[in-house]
Parts: sequence; structure tokens; C-alpha cells
Amino acid sequence: MSAPPPSQRIPGRTLLVGCGALGTRLGERLAADGGEVFALRRTTAGLPAAFTALPVDLQVPVRTALPAVDAMVITLPPGGPVTGPASVENPGHDDGYLASLRNLAAALPQVPVRVVLVSSTRVLGGHTHGRPLTERDAPAPVGPRASTLLEGERLADELFNAVILRPAGIYGPGREMLLRQALEGTPVQYARRTNRIHEDDLVRTLHALLTAEEPPRLLHAVDRSPAPLGEVITYIAHRLGVPPPPAVEPEEASGTVLDGARLLEFLGSLEHPTFQSGYGQLIDDRNGAGSPEQS
Repeated sequence: MSAPPPSQRIPGRTLLVGCGALGTRLGERLAADGGEVFALRRTTAGLPAAFTALPVDLQVPVRTALPAVDAMVITLPPGGPVTGPASVENPGHDDGYLASLRNLAAALPQVPVRVVLVSSTRVLGGHTHGRPLTERDAPAPVGPRASTLLEGERLADELFNAVILRPAGIYGPGREMLLRQALEGTPVQYARRTNRIHEDDLVRTLHALLTAEEPPRLLHAVDRSPAPLGEVITYIAHRLGVPPPPAVEPEEASGTVLDGARLLEFLGSLEHPTFQSGYGQLIDDRNGAGSPEQS
């Protein structure tokens, strides 16, 4: 394997905007490295004691100035629908997300040197040919949520000169939907093309994007084994010792296939390059702990 990307020093002060499970794991790693971490979200209960909690609702203008920081990671999801007539400010679908980005920009004393926006490979969902897609392929959003995400990418570039990270389906401890579907026998669309990334590798990617001297401006966070959903769920069911769930009929080969070569080149290696590796460890850990299925 190639060496990891050359790194600069850990950011002295990092603002995690949204700071859910993913941001919390990243923040814990930055704090362990000696960095100062600020966590911004509506409710701050349950955040690690090492974080400076900032209880802020970005859907409304921020009345207090945010701290000056060296780096910022934005993990906000699109919010609820906007009502009222369509306009530039209200395009007729979810604008709470875009308003949050604008309110964030207005509250910052200065734009951090490094900003990473976590978007989604959902913005590529309109491609139907099955050819592996790379970062060079144009976005093709389908539906309001994907369109809002793409608008958010463009706005984050304009406001923050942000690096854009697009994860595929995130899985790992606490993100076990497919395990539940296999155990419950929920029907699955076997022909759907799927991509994924283990949360461990996603945290590593965010950390590398913050510390690399020259990170890629756009990166798809996907592992090395895109596969039809039927192949994935059959493997999971076999490892769990249950029959594979029934297939949804008729089969529809929807979804995309994503090429993760740029991520592999950037990181040098993945802890879980295949779904067999990631789900295998997840199931082994679950069985070893002897605990019930997590919600």
C-alpha cells in the first residue's frame, strides 16, 4: 500500500457544525491529538466533556459571534420543507439547510483556513447507466433532498472555499439497518446497485482532509466493493445464521456504482475495503458482545 498523505499539524481549534455521531468521533480524535474542539448543534447534551459546547440553532440568525477557529467540519443534514412562494431565497423545496449555511457564514469572525462540507453521493443519483462514477462525473440529483445537497455544496464553496466530501451509505456500530432487515426478514430490492463506507474509514478521511497539506477539492467516500444489495444482504444473513430475506418484485436495477480510486490514493488504505470486511467485523463484535440488536 502507498503511504498516507503527508500531513500538516493538527488544527489548533476546530469547529464541528452539526456534531452528531460522526462529528463526535472526529472531535474525540482531534482532542486526543491535542486540538481544541468546539461542537455546535441545537442541543448539546451528551457531548464529550473535552468539547466546548455551543448550543446554536443555525436556522435563525446567530446573535452571538462564534469563536475564531483554524478548521471547520460541517455535517448538517437538509432540514424540513419551506413553505411560501418559490423565489431565489425560497426555491420551492428545502431551504432550511441553505439558510443554515448562510447564518453560519454571517456568524463566523473569519473563514477558517480549512473547511470540509460533508454532503452525499445522493447528488449523483440520476445516473442510471451502471458505469462506475468518479469525481469527474457531473452531479445528477434526483428529488428535493439531493438538489438541496448540491446547492449546499455550491454555497459552501462560495462562502467557505470548502472541500466537499460525499460519503455513500455509512455503516458501523449503531448504523446496522441491514442487519435488522436480515434478522426481521424485511423484503429487499436485490438488484439495487449500492455503495458504502464504514464509519471508521469515514472518520479517518475527515481527519486526513483536515491535516493534509493539499487535500482533493472533491472526494467520494466509498469502499472498494460496490455490489448489488442482494449480494450484501445474502452475505449478512449467512453470517447471522438466518435465511436471506425475500426479494422485492419486480427487480429494478436502480442506484449507482461509484469508483473509490481517489479515496484509496488519498488515504493509502482502507480499514474495511469491502462490505465483507466491515459487516463481518460488525457481526463478530455483536456476537462476541452477546448483546441484542442495536436500534
